[in-house]
Amino acid sequence: MQNNDIVPGFDDEKDDSLKIRLEKVAQAPRCLLLVLTGYIDTYNSNFFQKRVQKAIEAGFVRLIFQCSSLNYVSSTGIGSFTTFLKTVKPQGGDLVLLDIQPKVYEVFQLLGFSQFFNIRDNLSDSVQFFTSDQPQEKPSIFPKVVSCPICYKKLRAVKPGRFRCSECKSILAIDEAGQVLLG
Repeated sequence: MQNNDIVPGFDDEKDDSLKIRLEKVAQAPRCLLLVLTGYIDTYNSNFFQKRVQKAIEAGFVRLIFQCSSLNYVSSTGIGSFTTFLKTVKPQGGDLVLLDIQPKVYEVFQLLGFSQFFNIRDNLSDSVQFFTSDQPQEKPSIFPKVVSCPICYKKLRAVKPGRFRCSECKSILAIDEAGQVLLG
């Protein structure tokens, strides 16, 4: 099945720096897998946004972005993902970032965006996120207020992960138990 068969007019515009292949996800209604190859930066983010917006306008509000062949994402590219999330949430949708390369994930973490997105390691977990009635998450102690071990600033963590202290800019890690560690 070609992209234009899934979303009419999707391939009307091309960009050599970013390839997007579409696959319908039969197990979840209104769900689309977008396989990304290349990179997303300031120069091609507008192309990326237009393509994904076409998919959303075609009724796909549950988006799984396969990122294993995505080599680089700039802050502008991360802003694109944030825009998609804001667009699909009011329509009962969401998005999952699947199989992110470590160097790309680090950009999400350093900019503090890893906590806003559902990040999964395999396609079946991604699909299950959209098909289960109840979230598969364990009961959480989050959100939690923690102190930076360097400057002692009080910080609110919404989930475990790595982030940067807003005061001293140290990179911190918060584990599932809410313990704060450096970096």
